[in-house]
Amino acid sequence: MDESNGVPPFAHPHTYKQVYIIGGDGAMRGAVKIFDEIRCRKLNIAVVGIPKTVDNDIGIIDRSFGFQTAVEMAQQAISAAHVEAQSAVNGIGLVKLMGRSTGHIALYATLSSRDVDCCLIPETEFYLEGKGGLFEFLEQRLKDNGHAVLVVAEGAGQDMIPRTDAQKEERDESGNPVFLDIGGWLKSELKNWWTRDHPNELFTVKYIDPTYMIRAVPANSTDNLYCTLLAHSAIHGIMAGYTGFVAGPINGNYAYIPLEEVAQAKNEVDIKDHKWAWVRSVTNQPDFVRN
Repeated sequence: MDESNGVPPFAHPHTYKQVYIIGGDGAMRGAVKIFDEIRCRKLNIAVVGIPKTVDNDIGIIDRSFGFQTAVEMAQQAISAAHVEAQSAVNGIGLVKLMGRSTGHIALYATLSSRDVDCCLIPETEFYLEGKGGLFEFLEQRLKDNGHAVLVVAEGAGQDMIPRTDAQKEERDESGNPVFLDIGGWLKSELKNWWTRDHPNELFTVKYIDPTYMIRAVPANSTDNLYCTLLAHSAIHGIMAGYTGFVAGPINGNYAYIPLEEVAQAKNEVDIKDHKWAWVRSVTNQPDFVRN
């Protein structure tokens, strides 16, 4: 301890000149507050944000660090679900992937695997019963192929899950409503539907939740390279005298973007974009629009 003022030496404002903040949109919003406080105190400390989130929900930049590794691991989970579904009579492989507010992992993993029959993401609504619903679609797939693979992002269908009054009021550390398990709920609904409409027929749902497997694996070679380039870009920016920025690629060109701009931007899946059209083409799933 520094006996003169009771402050640990490492916390003294004159012991460091650069702050690197690594994380997603929440970390970037926190970085803005740190940057504003540093400016308010007129301290000679540079602040830079490095975009790291597997969800890929940071706006403006091309992609965030960790996303491609997450898609690669998600694809392995989908392959496992496909094998399990194929091995059962009327088998459904259900995979819940990360993506609280955006469905980028589910979308890209679906396109990469080509084994997915239906992809559900937070940016689009869906319904279960009736004409054009999920149950009708899956029933036809089971008739045609004998199995089906269903991918759902963790933020999809949250409004459909029944909540108790306590659950409606529950909030996480960031003040957001706590998400319920869409995968477990969907598994239960699928079983109830089949038992009701096909009581004497075999049916199996194999549920795979690879969330922590995806988060815990080492970065693949593409993300490793990307991480190195982000680090170099951030360091060069600070050493050149810049502060209050995020380092990241825009259309392939590494740029310095104001922290405030990145903190406010969102990168959601554009369901009118060609990528979602590719998913609809690959899966041939319904648009879940009620007439």
